[in-house]
Amino acid sequence: MPVDPEFAPFLAQMSQMPPFSEVPLEILRSTPLAPKTPVAIASVRDIVIEQGTFTIGARLYKADDSSSLPLVVFYHGGGFVIGDLESHDDLCRVLCSGIGCAVLAVDYRRAPENKFPAATDDALTALRWAHDNAKTLGVDATRIVVAGDSAGANLAAVTALRCRDEAGPALRGQVLFCPVVEFYRDDRPSFRENAKGPFLTEADMAFCTDQYLRARSDAENPHAAPLRAASLRNLPPALVITAEFDPLRDEGEAYAARLAADGVAVQASRYDGTIHDFMGIPGPRASGEALRETFAWVRARFGIAAPPAASRSPCSAARRPRVPPSPPRS
Repeated sequence: MPVDPEFAPFLAQMSQMPPFSEVPLEILRSTPLAPKTPVAIASVRDIVIEQGTFTIGARLYKADDSSSLPLVVFYHGGGFVIGDLESHDDLCRVLCSGIGCAVLAVDYRRAPENKFPAATDDALTALRWAHDNAKTLGVDATRIVVAGDSAGANLAAVTALRCRDEAGPALRGQVLFCPVVEFYRDDRPSFRENAKGPFLTEADMAFCTDQYLRARSDAENPHAAPLRAASLRNLPPALVITAEFDPLRDEGEAYAARLAADGVAVQASRYDGTIHDFMGIPGPRASGEALRETFAWVRARFGIAAPPAASRSPCSAARRPRVPPSPPRS
């Protein structure tokens, strides 16, 4: 099917922007990529996580004043180069409200000032800090899910790997929106089909990769490219959402298939007619459906009952996802 026309206004806006590599970094980082439509929630506060020679910024969203809310630790997208607490404020509010939980958004160090593995280290550090300070934060240390979009989904997947391999903490799940899970794989069909867009392009990805990785050899490190991990066994359950018109579609689905083949419970959904990171674009029906799928999946991981229909998050009408089949176990 063609690109959903409901994304036309967003794509028209993005068509006015030059390639990432032609824009000064300070302007690139200050340019909003989607209109703001903030959702009111019970409380929001900024936090500073002290780390000796540097700090990690974070923002805590709470759906109510409970002292033991389950927690989603969220890592923003932006190619490891752009994005911050403000760029994903709306999405974090929607997740907080729609799930009925707390969300801790992590403002990890970005490239090129801080190349790999700085972002992955910050992602794990912030998660462990939240776990260790759960009582002070008013969250439940036994109910934590990691989540992210694009580069942030990479950090969520890598954090899940490192928690498995580096003494925790235990996670209830991982939510991966349009994830980056490998580098330098321009032979995949989705990469070739969508190299010129819509929205995310081959040139933009090449620019971000060059900023993030120290050398091409980093692409073989599973802490940069989780698809390169020798085994994905014993990872937490995963929700993997991909978009039809996204260069990253095939690698995200390959990761979901690898997870399933290694015995991990996976729910994988491709939304036809959609573009990269579509769930963060307010308005289109497919965005609302992907968010509703996420709310339901995370609530199930947390053991939260679904809210009455009248109080559900204000997303638009649904579109059913297509679920790619997983390959048989090897």
